[in-house]
Amino acid sequence: MIECRDLTKKYGELFAVDRLSLKLDPGDVYGFIGPNGSGKTTTMRMLATLLNPSWGEATVCGHSIYTGSKEIRRAIGYMPDFFGVYDDMKVAEYLEFFAAAYRIGTAERRKKVDQVLDYVDLGYKRDALVTSLSRGMTQRLGLARVLLHDPQVLLLDEPASGLDPRARIEMRELIKRLRRENKTIMLSSHILPELADICNKLGIIERGKLLFNGTVAEAEAEVRKQKGGRVFLVSVGTERNADAAKKLADSKEVASAEVDPKLHAVRVALRAGYDDGSFIPERLIAAQFKLQSFQEEKIDIEDIFLTITKGITS
Repeated sequence: MIECRDLTKKYGELFAVDRLSLKLDPGDVYGFIGPNGSGKTTTMRMLATLLNPSWGEATVCGHSIYTGSKEIRRAIGYMPDFFGVYDDMKVAEYLEFFAAAYRIGTAERRKKVDQVLDYVDLGYKRDALVTSLSRGMTQRLGLARVLLHDPQVLLLDEPASGLDPRARIEMRELIKRLRRENKTIMLSSHILPELADICNKLGIIERGKLLFNGTVAEAEAEVRKQKGGRVFLVSVGTERNADAAKKLADSKEVASAEVDPKLHAVRVALRAGYDDGSFIPERLIAAQFKLQSFQEEKIDIEDIFLTITKGITS
């Protein structure tokens, strides 16, 4: 659905996007993350045919961004991080205006507007002035606008930016719903936990360069590789965790075993080349410890981001 090959945007001597290559298949939800000024918005604007690249190629739904801009704009829904609204219009009027721009017929237009308002849970605001909406409602209205023509590809640039916690949860649930409908979504965000249960693929960009591009599982594997091995958390009770740490530290498979007072557990890091941690509970039980919990330490998107990036902006 989206494919980029050496896509580049240069301003003078500055590379806003530097030879970016990626591919999104139908149904992918791609978390596009990076610090401010890293090139996320520039990339999305080029894919939306709103900005010409300096060189490189990109296709969206099989159409080149150079020769197929009309076809691409019919096939995508692009939601920028901040977008203008017409304050003197009512919500329904605002959407009807864009439905007309998408050449949705008069007979179908009202029905389509009602459908997208219900989809984003704004039906009760159809007669309210756009200027009366909260930030969260305005973001949902922006999403409703790009859904009017039922696009297969969505480019969502910081859709949760500036939202309060409840509004962020509501936006996240809407994106999950779109994922279940097999939409292909490129989603940029600097609120990393928001992406954890939404995306199946990640792209990490810094200073215009794509540092990582792959599945979430591949990103986790890369972090484990850089950190040196898998890590497990085990607890045998606060009183005996220190004894368990000493017991495990003598194992040939273990690089370190230390009590983490915040987690009330022993943090066991395996040596490189050892992936199976099942020996941990086995040895503790054999040594008469009473096992209370055992799990692999989770690697979240923040860990991935901090491990792969260096904190450099353009």
